[in-house]
Amino acid sequence: MSQPLALSELQTPRLRLRAWAESDAAALHTAFGDPAAMRFWSFPASRDLAETAAMISGSLAVDSEIHAAFAVTSRDSGEPVGMVNYHERRPEHHRLAVGWILLPAWQHRGIMREAASALLKHCFEHLDTHRIEARIEAENTPSVRLAEWLGFEREGLMRDWMFVSGEPRSPHLYALLRPDWVSRFQVSSTSNP
Repeated sequence: MSQPLALSELQTPRLRLRAWAESDAAALHTAFGDPAAMRFWSFPASRDLAETAAMISGSLAVDSEIHAAFAVTSRDSGEPVGMVNYHERRPEHHRLAVGWILLPAWQHRGIMREAASALLKHCFEHLDTHRIEARIEAENTPSVRLAEWLGFEREGLMRDWMFVSGEPRSPHLYALLRPDWVSRFQVSSTSNP
């Protein structure tokens, strides 16, 4: 039986992933309030800090069996540098989707490789996940590169799959299957994080 995702203990060489909190709003608003950083998200940038705080509060209210978001923090300073999440979890089908965002000042340092890798490992090993999906627009080159580095394969175009600010958006569907992840990273199917 799967357990709710508990990332408070996950650490990488440079990062700690923990459940995010409303107190993270000020730091994360740097990304969520930036139209350029939010260009490829399924909702527009927050208008102000209060809207970012409300978004975090709304996320925390969702059952963690379906959705959970986590602050990616620096192990040295404890400061939030980004966020990773899983959403649309369907335990009966052993699948979920993931997303990520990094504060602009922390980009181009390999931070999200560490954070997303830790999230994927936990989802595969502790949430009984077989398939992880990501929806990424073709113009979102950093996310495309990250997904491919993580082993995701592009499966197809999702034409007009979502509307953001009244405009249709057509992301590509990427997916990573547990056997491919195990093979790619040569991990034990029973290893612990």
